[in-house]
Amino acid sequence: MKVKSLVVAGLLSALFITGASAEDLRVGYVNTQRIFRDAPAAQKAAQKLEKEFSKRDQELQSMAKQLQGLQESLEKNSVTMADSERRAKEKEFGDLSRDFQRRQREFREDLNLRQNEENAAVIDKANRAIKQIAETDKFDLILQDVVWVSPRLDITDRVIKALAEGK
Repeated sequence: MKVKSLVVAGLLSALFITGASAEDLRVGYVNTQRIFRDAPAAQKAAQKLEKEFSKRDQELQSMAKQLQGLQESLEKNSVTMADSERRAKEKEFGDLSRDFQRRQREFREDLNLRQNEENAAVIDKANRAIKQIAETDKFDLILQDVVWVSPRLDITDRVIKALAEGK
């Protein structure tokens, strides 16, 4: 956090040294979280990921129910089962549990990788839109992810609109 403050302070100092007065300084702000939540490109990416991963998610949910059923059966019937049958059921449960954990881990890793790819594409589009707005409206500085900002500096709606128009 300290590094970001120093960078912003340095940028503002550079602007003032180059002769820009406080009255001439045009600053804008973009709320990245709103971009990810409200921009059509972000919503499309989320739907794409949902479609891409829904089948695997359903398979994992089915496996979890199967595991739960096996565990309940073992707990309920282990006293009345023959030792060989109980050991076979415990082995089946252990094998299924390991397979479930492996698939669940792979699912999370694959999903995280794809989310990062899709988010990077959304950010790239947003950055191009921000740059175009900054050049068109002659902004000196556009900030993201700040502690507080006056609503009059917020250009997030314009960026979302530009993304919706495909700019």
